[in-house]
Amino acid sequence: MKKLPIGIQTFSEIRENDYLYVDKTEHIFRLISSGKYYFLSRPRRFGKSLTLSTIKEIYSGSRELFQGLWIADRWNWDKVHPVIHISFNSLDYRNQSLETAIAAELRKLAAPHGIELMEAFSPGLFRELIEKLSEQKGKVVILIDEYDKPLIDFLEKDRLPIAFEHQQVLKSFYGILKNADPQIEFLCITGVSKFSKVSIFSDLNNLEDITIDENFAALTGYTQEELEFFFAEWIGHAAARFQGESVEALLADIKSWYNGYTWDGKTFVYNPFSILNFFKKLSFEDYWFKTGTPSFLIKKMQEQRFFYLDELTVNQHLFESYTLDNLELRSLLFQTGYLTIKAKDNRGIYTLGYPNREVQEAMFNHLIASLLYRAPLDSSRPVFQLEDAFLHNDIEKVAKVINSLLKGIPSHLLAEQDEHFYHALVHLHFRYLGFFIQSEVHTSDGRMDAVVETPMHIYVLEFKLNQSAKAALKQIRDKGYADKYAADGRKVVAVGMNFDTKKRALTEWEVSPD
Repeated sequence: MKKLPIGIQTFSEIRENDYLYVDKTEHIFRLISSGKYYFLSRPRRFGKSLTLSTIKEIYSGSRELFQGLWIADRWNWDKVHPVIHISFNSLDYRNQSLETAIAAELRKLAAPHGIELMEAFSPGLFRELIEKLSEQKGKVVILIDEYDKPLIDFLEKDRLPIAFEHQQVLKSFYGILKNADPQIEFLCITGVSKFSKVSIFSDLNNLEDITIDENFAALTGYTQEELEFFFAEWIGHAAARFQGESVEALLADIKSWYNGYTWDGKTFVYNPFSILNFFKKLSFEDYWFKTGTPSFLIKKMQEQRFFYLDELTVNQHLFESYTLDNLELRSLLFQTGYLTIKAKDNRGIYTLGYPNREVQEAMFNHLIASLLYRAPLDSSRPVFQLEDAFLHNDIEKVAKVINSLLKGIPSHLLAEQDEHFYHALVHLHFRYLGFFIQSEVHTSDGRMDAVVETPMHIYVLEFKLNQSAKAALKQIRDKGYADKYAADGRKVVAVGMNFDTKKRALTEWEVSPD
């Protein structure tokens, strides 16, 4: 089996050292053959850098690296152009100014071509490099990776002044591209977000945004077909290790954990970083999520009381609707990969939701931790305790688990919470529980009910605040919540529970006698 290129983003290194490469050259050929100026947004570790590295080698005429790939006999390898490839992820703008870091990078890029740059500041240096390089070797290919890194690293409120300063530096830097068209053969800019696209690229009105273009939905990430073809040996190896599980069942598990990302609502892809790590370690874990725990996003979600991320309905304007000082949380969650497009209708209305189990389970873990002022590693323990309680038909233990959650919160912090806190607490725990036994929660107009299914029972639960367990049971009966399970065969149990916000506890619960 070929080696797995975990963390390797350089196309030449992958090909020269016999790492596994999922052939994306047909998609790349379509990209470079159908346009000139592109912008692409994708989450971190999703193949953006490898895509640009591959384009660099194509335009550099590195034919030998493409032997056996789709593009090998379809590209004119005599069509060689000089490449300016800048990755903002590698620039040291933390220990020096962004302006100084960019200027140093441009001089470094000029040196191998024997070009001496005379300008003092980055915009002039960039213009000079493009002009001299094109005069010397022909039209220039410009590839800019992680364009927004100097911005998203400084989104916290107390660091926003630095982000605004960087925004102005980048605006001046990119501004010179407007008049450089005669010297440019191809331009592609990638990043995680689009929140600053309008202000930074205001002069580049010919930049085509292909983020949600269905023609390039599979440019990054692995499709199901690619997974099964390129990882065939690894799938067989994994199936042998997961004894007793068929290949079909294993593929279903892999799909549940790591598939589900889509930018057009039609083409669904796997997260490459998680897939590579899964086949390396043969363990279902949140590989992608834990490489960049979204502490800033979690904090924002808690501030805005934004905990319910399923079935969010938005229009296309959402994807362009925020700036540095006005972050639209739903858009930011989509751009960074914690939400994805689940569907799109003919009116241009999008439904967003979690892409897969990896993201959903890890997000539940972190959101619960933020609610309860605990470490994320501790969040799963109560969920397992709830699972055990329901499997043993022990409603008293369910109540004790819920109360133990509340007791762990410092009293002065819990005293500040309102009804929304209790709703979020129940919602997140029962949604998390659904990964282990069938569980679902519903919320509307301030009420919440939950259904938990075990092999022997179906529990229909209703939660009240500052009322009574009897009132909760009455609502279950009056609304007929349990009726649809009457023919199931398992015992249906109605459970009413009441939170007392003054006592900051689940004070009473009742179970229907039948």
